[in-house]
Amino acid sequence: MSEMKDLPVAVIGSGPIGLAAAANLVDRDLEPLIFEAGPRIAAGVRDWGHVRLFTPWSYLMDPVGRRLLEASGAWRTPNEQEVPLADELVEQFLEPLAGLESIAPHVRLHHRVTAIARDGHDRMTNGRRDESPFLIVAQAPDGPKRYRVAQVIDASGTWTSPNPLGAAGLPADGEEEHGGAIRYGMPDVLGRERARYAGKRVLVVGSGHSAIGTVLNLVDLATQKTDPDEPETLIAWAVRRKDPRKLWGGGEADELSERGRLGSRVAAAVGSGAVTLLTGLSIGALRQRDDGIEVVDINGSPQLVVDEIIGATGSRPDFSMLRELRLELDTATESARKIGPLIDPNFHSCGSVPPHGVDELAHPEKGFFIVGMKSYGRAPTFLMRTGFEQVRSIVAELAGDADAARKVELELPQTGVCNTDFAFA
Repeated sequence: MSEMKDLPVAVIGSGPIGLAAAANLVDRDLEPLIFEAGPRIAAGVRDWGHVRLFTPWSYLMDPVGRRLLEASGAWRTPNEQEVPLADELVEQFLEPLAGLESIAPHVRLHHRVTAIARDGHDRMTNGRRDESPFLIVAQAPDGPKRYRVAQVIDASGTWTSPNPLGAAGLPADGEEEHGGAIRYGMPDVLGRERARYAGKRVLVVGSGHSAIGTVLNLVDLATQKTDPDEPETLIAWAVRRKDPRKLWGGGEADELSERGRLGSRVAAAVGSGAVTLLTGLSIGALRQRDDGIEVVDINGSPQLVVDEIIGATGSRPDFSMLRELRLELDTATESARKIGPLIDPNFHSCGSVPPHGVDELAHPEKGFFIVGMKSYGRAPTFLMRTGFEQVRSIVAELAGDADAARKVELELPQTGVCNTDFAFA
């Protein structure tokens, strides 16, 4: 056990929740070891850096991280009421936080974690399992490396594991074959990826706010035509639900005004004919034709032919690196078992999720925790402030402060309509 005390706590991922975990660890005099698969911190957030978030700065700054930055004397606090772009979150908060002298030496960039196990124990082995360190295998630029750590906080997120386009949670026939014409997530159609979509027939698939934001950006792209010889940008939007009214969300009643505004704007775009809305469409196959990619429904009926497809169908957790660990997951959401019923979007809106911390996030594998978006599995109701409270509670437990760990307090805004296609919050 004395050896364990000398080992760092691994944090997988350097996004908002991973860096919040690191800040809480150093604040408790515990040593973090932060693994980031990308070349820079918050690599996943940078992929959608052009997106304006739904919540203001007051919800986006981890309290401990903010306190550490303010104490440094070299940081300018953002206006708490402004709603930033994701790039601004990275530049104005996450990069300065990762650059602190107490955190920067512990960041390992270009380190993609490929496996986590108990040192000397596979999943089937009991032995002195709970007393053994964790063994982390990471792929680095110069080859695989192994690290022994005392505990693990997995904040790797779900952004790199998108849901497929096909129905029933399965890829559509031909989805992999035509992957070159499919972009998952929220592409920057007005910026660095403009040339890919301008003048094309584009299909957006999904009914969450990621899909709505992408549809609205495509509408802006279509109206910004500068070359008279460029073909029209044609936009189709496919959703599985038959009743489109829930797509518009809470409108002015949504406490997150940016999100409510999105719903109102996309309703107007559909009503004006700028977007062709296809309701009740479950995709069964993609087929190559001379004039483009044909989208076929689950009954085998062709629906439309397009040039590009944007899959904004949400994401799911990737557990492949955790195969040798003993996890206990909710059968529906794939979250930690105890929080599954608390976050299931069939019963809860984002704002009705009750506070939860170390006890609800614990797995049979002692000392291992999944936090952030990944902790919610496939549930779409996660907000950053939830993750900040998760890691505060967990780190308090690791530091031996059981009272603070179990004093979980969380106040979230009521967030209108939440649904299982919500890719991220």
